[in-house]
Amino acid sequence: MAQKQGQGHRTRVKFCGLTREQDVDAAVQAGADAVGFVFYPPSKRAVSAERAAGLRRRVPAFVTVAALFVNAEPDWIRTVCEAVNPDLLQFHGDETPVQCEAAGRRYIRAFRVGGPGLDTAEAVLAHARQFRGAAGWLFDSDSQGYGGSGHGFDHHLLDAVFADPQSRPVILAGGMRSDTLQDGLAACPAFAVDVSSGIEDAPGIKSAERMQAFMRSLRASDAARL
Repeated sequence: MAQKQGQGHRTRVKFCGLTREQDVDAAVQAGADAVGFVFYPPSKRAVSAERAAGLRRRVPAFVTVAALFVNAEPDWIRTVCEAVNPDLLQFHGDETPVQCEAAGRRYIRAFRVGGPGLDTAEAVLAHARQFRGAAGWLFDSDSQGYGGSGHGFDHHLLDAVFADPQSRPVILAGGMRSDTLQDGLAACPAFAVDVSSGIEDAPGIKSAERMQAFMRSLRASDAARL
């Protein structure tokens, strides 16, 4: 597994789907490397560009801000970028490499593993390879919606990704919770994890206690690899 992290690796973490000031503050206090705002109107975690701009001002230096889109129109992406100035774009729909790169910003491409056309390890790698320009490849479970299902997936479907020395940094999502995280990372030693529903009391309503518990579990997982 060419991408397997060595001893002493610190797994990065993004808390996604933040909608409230207190949740941004709690994420930063817990030690999140990144926070994410959702710009997909059907999502219960969606925020407006104006709302996100206010939340973004609470994020201090050295914490990355990601803007999540699903099959968004270019005008909407430009509006969000102008208002929020995210550090990263995150694409969770059916976007092509050209569409992902059109905004001229660093981006993450998400893949719904186990869904149609992504149900074998070879197919997952072949699809991901189209997005060599991404700053990271995020692997989530397949669901009727786009992300935030809270369900995991068969991590063996990432075997070919980890075996490929040219793969982009792997971000693991889907079913990430404090009580499942250590087993997930033991089976799938990703560069980073992305969590949303696993740190919530309700969709879009984050829990400071769940964030802290998640970070304790993450630190324990990393310490086990020392």
